[in-house]
Amino acid sequence: MTFTISDAAYGTDTPAAKQAMYTDLRSQLQGLLAGESDFIANTANFSSLVFNTMPGLNWAGFYFLKGEELVLGPFQGKPACIRIKKGRGVCGTTVVEGKSIVVQDVHAFPGHIACDVNSRSELVVPVFAHGQIIGVFDLDSPLTGRFDDVDAQGVESLVRVLEATIVAE
Repeated sequence: MTFTISDAAYGTDTPAAKQAMYTDLRSQLQGLLAGESDFIANTANFSSLVFNTMPGLNWAGFYFLKGEELVLGPFQGKPACIRIKKGRGVCGTTVVEGKSIVVQDVHAFPGHIACDVNSRSELVVPVFAHGQIIGVFDLDSPLTGRFDDVDAQGVESLVRVLEATIVAE
């Protein structure tokens, strides 16, 4: 299989620019994951594609739910917290609430876990398999206010592409 990552420079200054970026990323992700069912390989490539394509990020990666905590999975960026208890920080809160969380300023989020002191905003999207949350996809940015509802919907659409590759075990 041959796959090429787009060299497009994406804008994030308008909802239309973001929607165009997510449409392109969805197409690239579908091509990248086509025919592959290995979850670790797919989450590794997913993280790399997003980190190397989306502007304004300093971390992009997965945490997988194991019992009552999230455990670090494939990611791009600086070393990260390895374990996060359910209900703690933005990632743990996403698991409890079962929905995406956009944080404009991480310093204003009660209980924020600062794995990278340079992070200023965060977006966390739950990952589902067979109707259950199995983890989260976490994006951090050094820019306050980097993420909004358009980003949440766009990243959710990317996560749906990943979820479609998860096979029953």
